[in-house]
Amino acid sequence: MENQFLVDSAFLSPEALEKKHRLETDPSSRKNHMEYLPDMEIISSDVCEKVMSEVNAYDYEKYTAADVMAALEHDTCTVEDFKALLSPAAQPFLEKMAQKAHMETKKHFGNTVYLFTPIYIANYCENYCIYCGFNCYNHIKRMKLNMEQIEHEMKIIADSGMEEILILTGESRTMSDVKYIGEACKLARKYFRMVGLEIYPVNTDEYRYLHECGADYVTVFQETYDTDKYETLHLMGHKRVWPYRFDAQERALRGGMRGVAFSALLGLSDFRKDALASALHVYHLQRKYPSAEMSLSCPRLRPIINNDKINPLDVGETQLCQVLCAYRIFLPFVGITVSSRESAEFRDGIVKIAATKVSAGVSTGIGDHESKYTGKESENEEGDEQFEINDSRCFQKMYEDIEKEGLQPVLNDYLYV
Repeated sequence: MENQFLVDSAFLSPEALEKKHRLETDPSSRKNHMEYLPDMEIISSDVCEKVMSEVNAYDYEKYTAADVMAALEHDTCTVEDFKALLSPAAQPFLEKMAQKAHMETKKHFGNTVYLFTPIYIANYCENYCIYCGFNCYNHIKRMKLNMEQIEHEMKIIADSGMEEILILTGESRTMSDVKYIGEACKLARKYFRMVGLEIYPVNTDEYRYLHECGADYVTVFQETYDTDKYETLHLMGHKRVWPYRFDAQERALRGGMRGVAFSALLGLSDFRKDALASALHVYHLQRKYPSAEMSLSCPRLRPIINNDKINPLDVGETQLCQVLCAYRIFLPFVGITVSSRESAEFRDGIVKIAATKVSAGVSTGIGDHESKYTGKESENEEGDEQFEINDSRCFQKMYEDIEKEGLQPVLNDYLYV
């Protein structure tokens, strides 16, 4: 099973090829994935224990149709109800789940759908995650934008009408240090009303610095909450340390971030348990930090460069819809983002049921917004993309399609005074 993720290694030096092979075949050559590295902040928190005790005890096969019907009848969805809604027993009730999810979405979010776009400013990475196109052993064109190039890209995006941006980098402190990301945040604040970050996890003081530079919220993909599976997928780098990644959102909130977003990459492990863990992660942090804004994403695996075998084979659109509806019923106040990994048809449908936020005008490459947004040849060099997107609609088309569905596209709902 693991071999399906391995990348073409023809470009590697003999030494690097030997190290890569050793990491893949000899678990004893890897660092302990539960052990912090010296520069990693350890915080005192009980959230991880609460989440993982529930997940480890979750037997979704025990739930019955009666459990699902009872969950749908309750005014407030308990943790036990949520477990039933994620179970296979709930699949025949998907229509009823969708109806209840739709009611909750309308109650708390009205007809609104938020729009944003990501901007990748670098794709250098020091991790070996065997399912990711940016991994350090993948032979792709690496690129890091300088501040002038970043501003050029941001101006192009802002000129399209977009008011919220999500800044992403590969996970390399060497090539994309915190100061570099902070300067990008300062530029983003000139052009956008909302600035998000999806970068490598950092310490509380570093999140505080990035917030002071203009970042509003932080997104961190846990990828999978299955620690054993996580160990086999993340073979090298800071990302290998599972507990440090788990606590990233809490460090961000302690550092002053207004909001945090959570996600597992469905298809890496048992998607029902990963969905349960993601939602419980939000559930417990929401009670600990009630003023924080929290949101969930629900991405599935997508193909990457040099590896055409990565696909969400065990998570179909029916299962994804079930997870999203269960999220909405369990966490009615939480934002739900559906990315361009999914098809236009699926996204158009799910925003009428459970999702509240979608990306538009998406590129996962580096420095290519000019060519994608204007059709002109980019002034920047371009770096390779992290994964292939599915929905390539531009901002204007997405805006129009949302309006056609009878919904209200929202670009920003914050005033800074």
